[in-house]
Amino acid sequence: MPVPGDDADPRHRTAPLRPARRTVLALAAGGGAAVLLPAGAARAQAAPAPEPGTLAPYASYWFPDSLPAGTPGPGVVWRSLSQWSPHSDPDLAHNTASVPLAPRFTPVPANRDARAGQARITSLVSFGPTSRNPSQGSASADSYALTHWAYLDELVFWGGSAGEGLVLAPNAPVVDAAHRNGVRVLGNVFLPPVAYGGDLRWTRDLVRREADGRFPLAEKLAEVAVAYGFDGWFVNAETDGGDSALAGLMRGFLRALRAAGEPHGLRVTWYDAMNSTGAVGWRGALDELNREFFEDRAGRVADTMFVDFRWTPGSLAASGDLAERLGRSRHELWAAVDVESRGWDAVVDWDAIVPRGRDHVVSLGLYRPEWTREHLADRSPGAFHRADDRFWTGSSLDPARPAPDAPWRAPAASVADRSTVGGLPFACSFNTGHGLRWYEGGAVVSDAPWSHLGLQDRLPGRRWVVETDGERPEVSLDFADAWRGGSSLLVTGSPTAPAAVGLHAVRLPLVPGAVAELVHSGGPVDVELGVAVREPAAPGAPVPYTWLAAGTADGAGGWRTSRIPLAALAGQTAHALAVRITARGTTPVSWRLGALSVRDATAGRHPAPPSHLRVDASARRGAEAELRLSWRRAAGPVRHYELLRRLPDGTRRFLAGTCGTALYLPRLERAGRERAAAFELRAVDETYTASAPARAGFPW
Repeated sequence: MPVPGDDADPRHRTAPLRPARRTVLALAAGGGAAVLLPAGAARAQAAPAPEPGTLAPYASYWFPDSLPAGTPGPGVVWRSLSQWSPHSDPDLAHNTASVPLAPRFTPVPANRDARAGQARITSLVSFGPTSRNPSQGSASADSYALTHWAYLDELVFWGGSAGEGLVLAPNAPVVDAAHRNGVRVLGNVFLPPVAYGGDLRWTRDLVRREADGRFPLAEKLAEVAVAYGFDGWFVNAETDGGDSALAGLMRGFLRALRAAGEPHGLRVTWYDAMNSTGAVGWRGALDELNREFFEDRAGRVADTMFVDFRWTPGSLAASGDLAERLGRSRHELWAAVDVESRGWDAVVDWDAIVPRGRDHVVSLGLYRPEWTREHLADRSPGAFHRADDRFWTGSSLDPARPAPDAPWRAPAASVADRSTVGGLPFACSFNTGHGLRWYEGGAVVSDAPWSHLGLQDRLPGRRWVVETDGERPEVSLDFADAWRGGSSLLVTGSPTAPAAVGLHAVRLPLVPGAVAELVHSGGPVDVELGVAVREPAAPGAPVPYTWLAAGTADGAGGWRTSRIPLAALAGQTAHALAVRITARGTTPVSWRLGALSVRDATAGRHPAPPSHLRVDASARRGAEAELRLSWRRAAGPVRHYELLRRLPDGTRRFLAGTCGTALYLPRLERAGRERAAAFELRAVDETYTASAPARAGFPW
């Protein structure tokens, strides 16, 4: 998948250097997460004891069948997809997503040009390297913690290389975070150009057809997606040298992949590279040479097509017209936009894709938006989110008021946001999925940096819509203090009039026992909660909030909880939530919102605890150890699990969290002369209420 204008980055090459060509949409890699060994596999590990550093689980990657010649590089494991089985996968529990795909709804858009039901967005994202990509996050806050899920329809777990593997399964934290926000995640099948180590035998391996007409690797790919809990595959065949017979096999393979995945809701996206002659000829269009990989005479072949960067306004318009003549939606075509090297400075003919004032032509495919992290000299969480907000919202940093003449047409300026907050209970602690510390109840319970997308909250989709008749305060996600997790919402400035900050679009039934709670600190301000029980009259119109007093924050420090009964609105449905602050005096404001929740106060109870917490495998070196743990899922709904350590002095320290039922601890240090490390595992529900703990120990 060549990208116009950039030479390939030699850091990503795994084959011997070849004559330079344009950057190929694939020389990067993929992920970040964590979990455990299946019980049987764990028990089978008896002797010898594992060496330290050998227990870490990583995101899975394979070659279709045959392996390269020679030996793999350091840290690389060559595997054949044809030999994979969920029963023999030692890292399956660590890589299996647990959060189901949430249903979404589309609120009235925040601005007049953001349209619902037209262009959608896919992103091809490399979360980490192909090999040695941790299954469950890492002990670092430097990660691509994507939060603007409201504008995405699908995400491709991008990566793969000829020296490591060509088929990538997304790791669990990425899938769990995406699913919580209603976004599908696709694994990646990358057959690289010959110039980058591609070999046509891997294409032939992939599309091999048995005598009975079956495509075994199509069935295997569907089995992987179902076992790991993700949503389908992005298929990118860029190895040249094929013929029309191979193209016919590829089309049959795609049909078989769709058929195998259809009972499970899996999707297939095809990249515009191989055409019906078997040659690789990036068309920059849906046309007569590649249409059979999208729709043929027998019907649908792929669910969507990623149109190569070579598109022109004319080719996109013709592509959309052809899709409609085939009985398909023009918005099932993703027009590729390369942001890997220049981000919001990329030169894009936006009117060819998402014109203002008329219907969208096709959908938008963003290649490598993790540029918002990669280009930074300061990669602290706060700096990253400031850059990422600008990328998705635009230079105005207000999706209700996009900068009209800005060359970068941010997604929020054109595409309607969506939400999954559709029922009680609902809570948000403004946790982005990474942080410099871990907080609980406003206290630091771990001072170690961390990242794990699966622990991310459902964050406000419109960041940040601020209504005020005075000076606009600055609104951000901040990491210097938090109520729970790693971050909080911070409002600073000298507002000269009440300032309303839009938070979540919701569909919450307000039952007689419904209450809202705000946990906040700082000030000095008067605080109100806004609840809208109807939608705005039109796109871009003001949200009709009802304002309810939530107390005063005097700026003296410390967290306070404001409880707001919603009985007066019972029988109606909340459509949006906001907060409004009014400065007390002329002192500059610094006010934090640590948590927001809406629940039925008559239905509260603690979640059931997990059970059978155990250490499945360990490796020791002196007073340090690495461990794999597992447990049985708690009965009833669980948001995630948190593992804490009880120290000899009685204090508790947060170690890690995950949505699954297995966890890897890379480094456990003995505390003084303790005989055994004591673990406590809690189930946490949607309002962050914790269960009684399950306990286990690790003897030194």
